[in-house]
Amino acid sequence: MEGVALLSKRFGRLATGTLAGAMLMAAAACGGSGSGGDTTASTAPSADTSAPAGGALKVGLAFDIGGRGDKSFNDAAYAGLEKAKTELGAEIKELSPASDGSNRGELLTQLADAGYNPIIGVGFAYGEDIKKAAEEYPEIQFAVVDSGSNAPNVTGLLFAEEQGSYLAGVAAAHKAESGHVGFVGGVENDLIKKFQAGFEAGVKSVKSDAKIDVKYLTPDGDFTGFRAPDKGKVAAEKMYQDGAEIVYHASGDSGLGVFQAAAAAKKKAIGVDSDQRQTVKETNLQEVIMTSMLKRVDVGVFEFVKAFQGGAKGGSDVIYDLKVDGVGLSTTGGEIDDIADKIEAAKKDIVDGKITVPTTP
Repeated sequence: MEGVALLSKRFGRLATGTLAGAMLMAAAACGGSGSGGDTTASTAPSADTSAPAGGALKVGLAFDIGGRGDKSFNDAAYAGLEKAKTELGAEIKELSPASDGSNRGELLTQLADAGYNPIIGVGFAYGEDIKKAAEEYPEIQFAVVDSGSNAPNVTGLLFAEEQGSYLAGVAAAHKAESGHVGFVGGVENDLIKKFQAGFEAGVKSVKSDAKIDVKYLTPDGDFTGFRAPDKGKVAAEKMYQDGAEIVYHASGDSGLGVFQAAAAAKKKAIGVDSDQRQTVKETNLQEVIMTSMLKRVDVGVFEFVKAFQGGAKGGSDVIYDLKVDGVGLSTTGGEIDDIADKIEAAKKDIVDGKITVPTTP
């Protein structure tokens, strides 16, 4: 998926650094509007020679609900895992939770008992389970996507979703002639509200009188909203029928229904996490995806594994924001090429601190 971030350089330019006792990662300080962590990067100390540098590398990854094949969040994490296998020679193991996510802790234990180290939990719902596993297996390094560090051997991989969503909002506002757009969230929790908040702010920055429809598929705590394409389709259908020209989704596998609704209405949608114009197989659905908000979970996973192999330890958070192209927009299909200067200007203002993107609607 490299090379699709809008007007960005390759992720190889991320600076590698640590705090004392923190995980060595490719990241930089969040530019004032990140997702809440206060960790910044600094000069890297010598690697901990007790880590398995140059030795056998067995990496375990536990997916979020929906598992591999969601064409979005989980698949982005798997891309990072695959890269660790290809470029670092890692032996990899992936596990998916039950449909209700009730066995997340069991998956972590299974991986730990099988000798995998490090182990990555994909999704904030792993937070408490990672903490328990980290206490039970202090010799193992863990990482959790979208949740902060809560133990000395845990690294939080956090993303400034609101910043990338702001750019998605800017793009939507420029492309929707009527100024009527929509947002479909999978689960009404604080994380997905960051996507909504950034999107709304971006839209309003271009058209202050824009109309933005918002629909969440399930309430907080009910994670089925991330794997309910039928609900996503119904929600988006209503928005298109009411006049929305473009609908942005942050709903995992449910986004497939949003794309189906867009195709039926002959309107446009915005994907999330991965470049969904590339990951969705159906040609008629690819064509409705104007752009996608990229959340580079693949980069976070790979850099965590690479840092571990180099001997780094956890205990802190790493934030991937616009400053390090940790979020951005895809350009596949060329549908936002004509407004690239507008999007780049918004990005620059965020990176320079002229714009602080809200994290709550």
